[in-house]
Amino acid sequence: MSQPFDRKCNVPAAGALDKESGQFWVGNAWEIIDHDHNLSAYERKAAYLNVGSKPGEARFVNFSFLSGADGDGDGRTAVAADLDGDGMQDLVMRQAGGGPLVVYRNDLPKRHWLRVRLKGTVSNGQGIGAKLTVEIGGRKLFRELYPQNTYVSQQPTEGHFGLGDATKVDRLVIRWPSGRTQEIRDLTVDRLLTVTESRE
Repeated sequence: MSQPFDRKCNVPAAGALDKESGQFWVGNAWEIIDHDHNLSAYERKAAYLNVGSKPGEARFVNFSFLSGADGDGDGRTAVAADLDGDGMQDLVMRQAGGGPLVVYRNDLPKRHWLRVRLKGTVSNGQGIGAKLTVEIGGRKLFRELYPQNTYVSQQPTEGHFGLGDATKVDRLVIRWPSGRTQEIRDLTVDRLLTVTESRE
């Protein structure tokens, strides 16, 4: 199946359909749901938890069933965002079938965090394209501020850092799209920090 760019197109079937085996044809892929069809093969979704205990170690455990995220809807995109302001990123899933929107609240044990929102002065207003580095206890965490657009959804225009047990951020470095570099030291955690681009 191809998805046409013309939302009003109507492409005829290439040949006879075997309806007994479940074949169907919709001349315009944008209208597939209007015809009570779904492209999902009902595969269950999976969620993995990083249980690595050392910096740089990544070990993942499948906790799909326990999290409730193992639904069989036709999921098309997932967006992580702190919807309730508790510093824990929740998950929003857009679907093409089985209900258009599913929200998974993050009820994992609380850890420390930092959200960074940018205000550009020389760069664009939201600092899109900026690169952020957080240093905590000898570790570096990186984020690039590119709020991806996917199926009927978009990431928030901010950087979210999960800090584990760290009680302060040693250093935050922002590389703005303008080429300027800005540094802030000794930050308190568990908050939303708004940084305005310096003109120096």
